[in-house]
Amino acid sequence: MRAIYLEQNPDKSTAASLKDLDDSALPTFDAKGVTVDVEFSTINYKDGLAISGKSPVVRKWPMVPGIDFVGTVQASDDANWRAGDQVILNGWGVGESHWGGLAQKARVNGDWLVRLPETLTAFDAMAIGTAGYTAMLCVLALEQRGVQPGDGEVLVTGASGGVGSFAVSLLSSLGYRVVASTGKAGESAYLQSLGAAEVIDRNTLSAAGKPLQKERWAGVVDSVGSHTLANACAATRYGGTVAACGLAQGMDLPLTVAPFILRGVALIGVDSVMAPAASRVQAWARLAKNLDRGSIANIATRIGLAEAIEAAPKILSGSVRGRLVVDVNA
Repeated sequence: MRAIYLEQNPDKSTAASLKDLDDSALPTFDAKGVTVDVEFSTINYKDGLAISGKSPVVRKWPMVPGIDFVGTVQASDDANWRAGDQVILNGWGVGESHWGGLAQKARVNGDWLVRLPETLTAFDAMAIGTAGYTAMLCVLALEQRGVQPGDGEVLVTGASGGVGSFAVSLLSSLGYRVVASTGKAGESAYLQSLGAAEVIDRNTLSAAGKPLQKERWAGVVDSVGSHTLANACAATRYGGTVAACGLAQGMDLPLTVAPFILRGVALIGVDSVMAPAASRVQAWARLAKNLDRGSIANIATRIGLAEAIEAAPKILSGSVRGRLVVDVNA
């Protein structure tokens, strides 16, 4: 099998290469091991960090990166899966502490897999990938807190990225008036094509602001963190909900308790890596039902496995729009 292979140099830097590996190199399991012929994977921000070595994402060496994949079960020791089943994997430490999806084969714990919805193709699934799945978890968090389309505007930060792009498309298709925040002025037409009613400059949110601001947002999907998330909370309307799932601007959160104790704002953390199976199945079912298929063509770009290494720094620099889908057999 061909795979992106990460090794650690003596100076702790990362060496990434495209290698031919024997199937016997795949991880083994005492029980529930499932071998998958991978069709597509993706390059996410975390994959960019792993491949470039810019952050200590990799926990074990050597490593095959790729935090998600879609493919067909080749062999299974798990009674829930049999040869021929089409499956999706997102998260669970794959690509960090366990070999991931940027390879032609993967062997994982059967508990980590979700069945590919019948109405989605394998390419669709990875065009959506962890980014779209995370965006759906954020939308579900808003819905579960009672945020309805008639309640007012919903802000999506980091809107031209993977999570943001899918959040804009999903919320718009569900009838919400979406305001998209981006630092890329040239992406306004793209975001409007996904359903954004208004596009604002991220600079209006990215600097330190007042602890309590004019009420505007009924809900927020934030993948940025830091001052952006703080300002979003400060301008959220009474009883509104903010779903936070990323830290593109930073891990810090310089805010006060004012939005929470004076306006009853809820800040919900959304984790896609270790989310329970029921949440995953619900998210993928809703994606299959609610996502505008036209958005996939706008959001996703296909590349080959050999191009994945060069794509990593582009993801980190923010120069990639939407999603990069990796055809591991190309």
